[in-house]
Amino acid sequence: MNRMKVDEEEYWHSSKCKAFTFDDEDDELFQLKESKRAVNSLRDIVDDDDDLEKITWSGEPVGSISWSIKETASSNSITSEGRDVSLQKGSSGVPKQASSYSLSSFFKGRNKHGSFQSLSDALTDTGFKNYAPELRRPKADYKDYSSDWSPKDTVRRLQRGKVCSLERFRSLQDKLLLLDEAVAVHDGNVITAILVFLKRTLKKEILFRELELRQVALRHLIHFLKETGDQKLLLDLLRFLDRTEEVALTQYREHLNIADAEKRKDFLKGCIGLSFSSDDAAHVQDHYTLLERQIIIEANDKHLESAGQTEIFRKYPRKASILNMPLVTTLFYSCFYHYTEAEGTFSSPANLKKTFKIPDKQFVLTALAARAKLRAWHDVDALFTTKNWLGYTKKRAPIGFHRVVEILQRNNAPVQVLQEYVRLVEDVEMKLNLAVKYKCHDVVIDTYRDLKDRLQLMAYRCKVERGSPAEEKIDNILSNLQIRWKN
Repeated sequence: MNRMKVDEEEYWHSSKCKAFTFDDEDDELFQLKESKRAVNSLRDIVDDDDDLEKITWSGEPVGSISWSIKETASSNSITSEGRDVSLQKGSSGVPKQASSYSLSSFFKGRNKHGSFQSLSDALTDTGFKNYAPELRRPKADYKDYSSDWSPKDTVRRLQRGKVCSLERFRSLQDKLLLLDEAVAVHDGNVITAILVFLKRTLKKEILFRELELRQVALRHLIHFLKETGDQKLLLDLLRFLDRTEEVALTQYREHLNIADAEKRKDFLKGCIGLSFSSDDAAHVQDHYTLLERQIIIEANDKHLESAGQTEIFRKYPRKASILNMPLVTTLFYSCFYHYTEAEGTFSSPANLKKTFKIPDKQFVLTALAARAKLRAWHDVDALFTTKNWLGYTKKRAPIGFHRVVEILQRNNAPVQVLQEYVRLVEDVEMKLNLAVKYKCHDVVIDTYRDLKDRLQLMAYRCKVERGSPAEEKIDNILSNLQIRWKN
């Protein structure tokens, strides 16, 4: 019996469990008060600064309305619960903090090894060092975006990507000062953002008048209007600046938004009388004439193709419409489907060449590509055959016969056709290179024979097939004693 009594006394007087007393300094209410005193003592550790605010653990600025409400509610709760503690005979619970970190354990808690750590250790510990800086934040983080920023400060914030309200700049002088500051920093994004604000808040007459004195901002606005497709405001601005040619070109570009060919033709007809330069006026006239021809050719060829009575349309069906195609594409189409037509028809290649003053080189290059694709070698030969005033025929190529050979080879011309045009290349070295590249053996052999180069001819003999006509021809030349070889 005495043994049990001794055990009970040791239990109640041990350090682990103590009886409840009103003056116990280790109860949780006392720990909470100690924690608050520790937080307040940080003022002595960290210097105060007018540009920084004190922040509670919940992130609220001290002194704000939300902080005052929460502080009042917290003090009332602690007072009422403290009163309950004094009336109850058992241990009482204190409301837990919203954060998972206890202030008491932060300043006087145990470390990982079980020993108590000092305040300086707690501040330098890696587990807690991320929370101390949150006690102080720059006041700029809590300033209203529409606060009294100067134009210079506003431009700098826009440069850094900060959100800024420009609505506070209401007078014309402030708006223009804001624009001048943006131009001074040479930041195109800031200039454009401010121009959008001015476009929305100023009358266009006032905006145009002020921008006329600020050429950098004016160029930015013109580019912005072109990119956004604000055609009406752009035309008004160009008319205000008396840029008549730019007005005409801007109106002319509107044809790109018209899909229907007939409506586009009518629109282009209305553009002919605008104030273009002489070169641009000729271009617009040619564009209208070309589209008018394309509409006629398209309607006629569509009918012939559907009827199925024309051989070339049956053999080579059309893959796309010719409407709104460039002049070179139209010429290729005409040379492909209407090469033999008389000059009086709209679809004749000769008529297109004459109407639009197509240069000889461009015409020959386009016609050669079209006829070679059809493998019409007779038409290719006639394309380069000319007659002089005595009636003698001669082959002449305004684009050079080396280009003729390349185009023919891309269209899989036979060797006999290639050899004929390789011979017409004037430069000997280029001729040999083309002949070797495309295996025109007769041209290579005849060239070495004319050069009286026995060694090159013997070397080329090793490259041809044994028993081929080319090898036999080389042997006959080498055995000819009348040729005086230079080596």
